[in-house]
Amino acid sequence: MSDQISQASQARPRTIQTPDNKTTGPNFRTIALIIASAMFMEQLDATVLATALPTMARDFGVQPPAMSLALTSYLLSLAIFIPASGKIADRFGSRTVFSAAIAVFVFGSILCAQAPDLRFLVLARIIQGLGGAMMMPVGRLVLMRSVARKDLVSAMSWLLVPALVGPILGPPVGGLIVTYFDWRWIFYINVPIGCIGFILVRRFIEEVKGVSDGPFDFRGLFLSGISLGSLLFGFEMASRPGEGELAAVLVAVGMVFGAGYLAHAKRHPSPILDFSLMHVSSFSTSVIAGSLTRITQGAQPFLLPLMLQLGFGFSAARAGGIVVATALGSMMMKAVAPKILRRFGFRASLIVNGLIATFGYALCAAFRPDWPLPLIFAVLLCCGFFMSFQFTAYNTVAYDEIGRERMSSATSFYTTFQQLMLSLGICVGALALSGSMLVRSHATPELGDFSAAFLVVTAISLTATIWNLRFSQSAGADISGHTKMVKAPGE
Repeated sequence: MSDQISQASQARPRTIQTPDNKTTGPNFRTIALIIASAMFMEQLDATVLATALPTMARDFGVQPPAMSLALTSYLLSLAIFIPASGKIADRFGSRTVFSAAIAVFVFGSILCAQAPDLRFLVLARIIQGLGGAMMMPVGRLVLMRSVARKDLVSAMSWLLVPALVGPILGPPVGGLIVTYFDWRWIFYINVPIGCIGFILVRRFIEEVKGVSDGPFDFRGLFLSGISLGSLLFGFEMASRPGEGELAAVLVAVGMVFGAGYLAHAKRHPSPILDFSLMHVSSFSTSVIAGSLTRITQGAQPFLLPLMLQLGFGFSAARAGGIVVATALGSMMMKAVAPKILRRFGFRASLIVNGLIATFGYALCAAFRPDWPLPLIFAVLLCCGFFMSFQFTAYNTVAYDEIGRERMSSATSFYTTFQQLMLSLGICVGALALSGSMLVRSHATPELGDFSAAFLVVTAISLTATIWNLRFSQSAGADISGHTKMVKAPGE
């Protein structure tokens, strides 16, 4: 990365956006890596905290279940502010908002590290979540506005790595910090990463503002915030024993306010979440197919470490050393994704690769303690590779038919559903695991229960193939460079 930054710094980093979407300025890898480093900080923080909750509960003098507020308060902040991110970026500029998001996230991290009790920690997590809510969609928006279409696949493949690596590395990193250091270092490690990211964003990324086409949708922000917050909390509660009734109430509240938001959005000239984007073919297909696939991706970091620890009897450290294979696979993917898409195009790649990726995660259901560890590692390596490719393709082709004037709305919309479906994946995985335990009369999960859960979540992902078939043969051709001509019927 240092070589790329030094090359880009030889000239003043001015990025000029031209009508045909060509760019000059910093190398696209430099921009992608700067944004990816900020997102990695957020993704790592989101998962590393779960490992430290029992230790933090002891220091705060509360019961461990009460520490769930530290997780749900962050989700609340995400649910409220992610939909507003695009409008805020249009008004104040994507570079300004993205750098401010990093600063707010780092400030919230410092407050979390200084927390003397649970109440203070919850407030600090809400502040941290405000920064995190802006980093995800605005970071993607910065990339879309800064990179030429011909480089978009490569840039997106670099950007996707932290989203896949963070949840995998979080638990072992959290265990390491809690075991050998103070839990407060979970938050302090964000400070140097964030400070470096802030400086690089201000130096290498150009300011771009969008067009505000109406008044800010405060009512929509209220309705969508309650709807998304209730749904996220409901999905999370559903994964906990004894919380089924509360989860059902929250999901019902989320659906009622969601219906209210849809009615409001039809009347507002510039809604906070623009559902008219779903009339754009490539965008709507990518949202639906990607959402179905993300259920598996959300469940995997939840199910796999549990299976290795409870079913195989591995320690947390040993399990973490095995599941890191998926992170390695995702990093290997970024070099080959552009070549594959250029050769076969988005439609064929998504159909074939989607089946392979789904089969790979279904194969996890067959894992048993007598399997050779190198074989398990190899399977997970392939899973990470193929699933990372799938999301790189989805995240890129979604914007194929989106004009620049709607780019900010599209990134907010896409990121909102991405976060929602990843949370739903955890819920589905937990419900499938609990359902298998209930049917088989097990008080604690056994290997067969984990196998059933893996098969359930992968069966859901398999239905994404129906939507992948709906992509046109030429979808994203100018992005991927795939120039194969499609013959008309009868030719």
